[in-house]
Parts: sequence; structure tokens; C-alpha cells
Amino acid sequence: MNGNLIIIGAGGHGRVIADIAVLCGYTNIGFLDDGADLTVPILGKTADFRRYLTTHSFFVAIGNNAVRERITNDLASAGAALPSLIHPSAVIGSHVRIGDGTAVMAGAVINTGASLGRGVIVNTCASADHDCTVCDFAHVSVGAHLAGTISVGPRTMIGVGAAVINNISICGDCTVGAGAVVIRDITVPGTYVGVPAKKL
Repeated sequence: MNGNLIIIGAGGHGRVIADIAVLCGYTNIGFLDDGADLTVPILGKTADFRRYLTTHSFFVAIGNNAVRERITNDLASAGAALPSLIHPSAVIGSHVRIGDGTAVMAGAVINTGASLGRGVIVNTCASADHDCTVCDFAHVSVGAHLAGTISVGPRTMIGVGAAVINNISICGDCTVGAGAVVIRDITVPGTYVGVPAKKL
């Protein structure tokens, strides 16, 4: 790590990522963003990343799972360094695998044997218990909890405060709504809400 980091996305999520990056030892942090009316200085647009390829690592701080996947893949194809960022207050168990470009936020718990793919977000105070698999570009939202031996498919979002009982498989490209409780496997992409969670 050379201390230089470009964060792509300067919204709220990006600013949280910047705070974590500072705690992880990054000292020179800049933002690229295609939006306007933002509250941090912007070095340029997302497409300008090539200017920094030889001097900086990159982190994609975009909440939309599909967009985060596309930009991460573009960066990887260009040879960008894509570190994971883990808040110092997170608890990481033994034999945990964490992929490139993944964020583990403050107060999160990842227990033994869990695997987080590329570009995953495990948000504030969320948890993934033993032997869970959270596939590439999925998002476990604030305060959501995965019991043991759960599989979350690519680009799936587990909503704020949702809970998934043990030994459940959730396919890719799903949204589990805030506060939902998943008690059966989900095999069809879509949006699932309620207690127990059902497809809209």
C-alpha cells in the first residue's frame, strides 16, 4: 500500500469509505464522480481513472450493485489495484476470505469460514455467521444478519434489518426488503418482503 487511493463515488457511501480508508492508513485520498452538488472535492469524472493507474489504488464506492460491478470490472481490466477496506472495529473470524474491492463497515461481524466475493458491501453492524458465502457485488445492508451457512447470490441486496435463517440459499439479482425474514430458499430473482419473506 502506497497511501494513495482514488474513491469512485463521492456520495454518502463514498464518504464513509473515505473514513475507513483513513483508518486503514491511506493518507492521500481523492474522488472521481460523474455527479454534481457534492460535498467533497472531485478530481474528475469516472472515466478519468486512467490518469491515476500507476500511482493510486482504487475503491468503487457505488451502492448500486450492477453499476459497482461494471466499474470494478473496467478497473480490473485496466490493471488497477483494488484493495478491500475493513473498518478496524469490524470482527473478522478465522479462515475468512475477502475479495478485492470489498467493504466491511464499522461494527460488522464476519465469522469463521465465511467467504465474501469481489465488490461486496457488508454494511454497518451487519453480520455474516460461520460458513456463509456472499457472492460478488452483493450488499448486506445496515443491521442485516445472515445466520450460518447461507449463500447470497451475485448482485443481491439484503435490506436494512433483514434476517436470514441458517442453511438458506438466495439466488442472484434479488432484493430482500428492509426487515424481511427469509425462512426458505429463494430461487427466482425478484423483490421479497415481509415476515416470512414473499415475492412481490
